[in-house]
Amino acid sequence: MDTTASQDRFSHQMQDEVIDLRQYWMTINRHKWGIFGFALIVSILTTLVVFSMKPAYRATATLLIESQQANVVSIEEVYGLDTKNNEYYLTQFEILKSRQLAEKVILKLNLVEHPEFNPEPSAFSFNWRDLLPVELPQKELTADELAKIKLQHITNSFLQRLSVAPVRKTQLVKITFEANSPLLAAQVANAVGDAYIENNLDSRLQLTYKASEWLMERLSGLRDQVNAAEDKLQEYRNREGIVGSDGGAEIANNELSLISTRLVDARRKRLEAESLHRQIKAVASPDLEAYENIPLILNHPLIRDLKRAELEIALKKADLSKRYGPKHPQMQAAESELKDVRSSLYNQIKRIVSSVENDYRIALTNERSLKADQEKAKQSLQAINNKDHRLKSLEKEAESTRQLYDTFFNRLNETNATGNLQTANARISDPAVVPMKPAKPKKKLIVVLSFVASLMFGVVLAFLMEALNNTVKTAADVETKLQSTMLGLLPLLTQKKGEEESSYKAYITDPQSPYAESVRTIRTGVVLSALDNPHKILCCTSSIPGEGKTSLAINLATSLGQMEKVLLIDADMRRPSIAKAFSLSNKSPGLSNLVAGTSKLEQCIHRADINNIDLMTAGTLPPNPLDLLASKRFAKVLEALETHYDRIVIDTAPTQAVSDALVLAQHVGAMIYVVKADSTNYQQAKAGLKRLKEANAPIIGVVLNQLDTKKASKYYGNDYEGYYDSYGYVEQDPAVKSST
Repeated sequence: MDTTASQDRFSHQMQDEVIDLRQYWMTINRHKWGIFGFALIVSILTTLVVFSMKPAYRATATLLIESQQANVVSIEEVYGLDTKNNEYYLTQFEILKSRQLAEKVILKLNLVEHPEFNPEPSAFSFNWRDLLPVELPQKELTADELAKIKLQHITNSFLQRLSVAPVRKTQLVKITFEANSPLLAAQVANAVGDAYIENNLDSRLQLTYKASEWLMERLSGLRDQVNAAEDKLQEYRNREGIVGSDGGAEIANNELSLISTRLVDARRKRLEAESLHRQIKAVASPDLEAYENIPLILNHPLIRDLKRAELEIALKKADLSKRYGPKHPQMQAAESELKDVRSSLYNQIKRIVSSVENDYRIALTNERSLKADQEKAKQSLQAINNKDHRLKSLEKEAESTRQLYDTFFNRLNETNATGNLQTANARISDPAVVPMKPAKPKKKLIVVLSFVASLMFGVVLAFLMEALNNTVKTAADVETKLQSTMLGLLPLLTQKKGEEESSYKAYITDPQSPYAESVRTIRTGVVLSALDNPHKILCCTSSIPGEGKTSLAINLATSLGQMEKVLLIDADMRRPSIAKAFSLSNKSPGLSNLVAGTSKLEQCIHRADINNIDLMTAGTLPPNPLDLLASKRFAKVLEALETHYDRIVIDTAPTQAVSDALVLAQHVGAMIYVVKADSTNYQQAKAGLKRLKEANAPIIGVVLNQLDTKKASKYYGNDYEGYYDSYGYVEQDPAVKSST
C-alpha cells in the first residue's frame, strides 16, 4: 500500500512539473483579440510618430593614423613621443572627440548660424518662468557671454552627433557625423579629419619652438660648465706635474717589476749563502780538519786536488818507510812534502770558510737594500695611481660635459633646420561622400519591431492577468483549487431587456435548453449520491451574495418536483429572494412566522402551480435570524415538514457574510456549495468550504454557476462548446448519464 501511494505521489508530482503548452496556447487564444488590438494601436501610434520625424543622414570619413611618423630627422626624441603603444591611439581617439577640435570645426564651417543648429522656436514651447505669478530677476549677460553660451550649446549638440570608431587591428578610424542635411553630414565628417591633421601640425610646431627655446637656455649654461671643467683639469695637471697621458704610471710599474725580480734573485742567493753559513757554524771544533767533511769544502775542486796530492805523498812515505828509516833523506823529504801539502789544504779551507761568511753578509745586505727599494717603488706607484684616479675623474667630468653640450648643440641645429618642415601623422584615406539615403529612422523596421514588441508585451500582459486572476473558472479549478467534488455546471444565460432574473424560471421556460439539461444533471448527481438513504433536506449556499444559489435552489426544486413532492424554503432572512421570484408579497407569512408560532403551517405554505412545487418564503424578517435558525422550534418545524414532503430544498445565506449555513448544516442531509464562474475568489470559496467542513456540514459537491461556454471552450477546446450547444453539460460519470 505504501509503495502504491508513493508511486501515486511521484506520478502526481511529475504531472505537475510537466509544462502544459496547450494551456499556454489556450491563454493566448482567450486574449488574442486584446493582444492583437493592443499591438495594432501601438503600431499605428508608432507609425504616426515615425513618419513625423525628420530623416537623419550619416556620412563617414576614414582617417589613417600612422604609428611611425615620416620625420626627416629623429626629432621625436625631443618631443618624447612613443607611438608604439596602444595608449597613443586611445589618446588620438579622444582628441578627435575633444571640445577644442569640435569648436574649431564649428567656427570653420560657421555652424553657429546654420539653421540645423538654430531651430526656430516651436509654437508649443514655453518658459517655466511664465507660470510664476511674479517675474524673477535675471542676470544681464553681455554679447560675448551670450555667444559663449550659444557656442557651448552648439558644441554639445555637435558632439552628440559625432562618433569616432576605430577599425579593429588597423590604423584606420571611422569619423561619422549625423545631420538632417546630407551635404552638411559629409562636410562635417571631412572637416573633423582636416581639423585633426591641422591641430596635430600646430601642436608639433609649438613643440618645436618650445624645444628650441629650451635648448638655447640649456646651451648657455652647458658652455660655462664645459669651460670650467676643462680649466679645472688643466690646473690639476700643472699642480701635480703630471706628464703624459698616464702620469708616469707605466714607468713606475716597470721599475717596480724590475726591483721585484732582482729581489727574488737576491733572496734566493741569500738563502743559499745562509745555508752554507749555517753548515760552517754547525762545526763546533776549532780544528780545521773538522771542516773537511762539509759538502761545500769536500766537493771543492782545489780541496779535492790537495787531498789527492796528500794521499799520494802519504802513500809514497809509507812505501819509503818500508825501505828507509825516519831519518833518511828521502823520508825527511817526503815528510816535508806532506807537511807542505797539508799546510796548503788548511789554508785553502780557511779561505773557503772566510768566503762563505763574506758571501752571506753580502747577500743579506743586498736583499735588504732591494727590499727597501721595492717599498719606495710601491709608494711612488700608489701616489701616481691616486693622481691618475683624480685625473681620470676630472677628464670624465669634462668629457661628459662636452658630450652633453655637443648633443644639445646638434639637437638645436636639427630643430632649427626642421622648424618649418613638419609632417602629419594622419591623413584622410577615404573622404566622406554625400549620403543618398537617410540612416534613420528606419521606418519599416521600427514599425515591425514595435508591432512585435507590443505583441510580445500583450502576451506577457495576458499571462500576467491570467496569473493574477484568482477566480474559479473551470471544473478543473474546483478540483485543484477547492479540493472538492464537482457536482455540476450551469451555463451563463443571456439577460433580455426588461427581464429580471431570467434564471429563476429558466428550467420551466425552456426545458430542452442546455441550462435545463445541466439542472437535470445536478439533480441526477444529488439522487445518486445517496440511493439507500436519500437526502430529504437539501441546502444551497455560497461564499458571497450574487453567485446564483437562489437560482439553483429554485431550478433544482422544480426539477425534483417533476418526480417527487418538493418544498422550497427561503432561509435567507437577510436578503430573501424566493417571494420576489414567485411574485409573492414580502409580508406573506413564511418560515419566521411558522417558527415563531404566529402563523399556522397552512398559512406559511404557498402553492406554485407553474412549478408544481410548494413554497415557504422567509416571512417577516426577524431582528436576529441566527437565533431563530438555531432554536429548537426550527428543528421541530423541519422534522414536521419531513413527514409531509419527499424532498425539502433550502436556500440559505452566504457563508462569508453570516453563520446561518453553519447552523443549518446540523439539520440538513446534503449541502450544495455554489460558486460563480470567473468571478468568485477561490480563496473565499475555499475558506467557506473549510468553515462548513469544520462544522461537519454534509457537503456533497460544488456547482459552478454562470459558466460562459465561449470562455469555457477556450479553456477546454471547441468540442466543449459544441457539446454544450447540443446537449448541455457533459456528464463525466457514466452512471449519471445512464440515469438521466
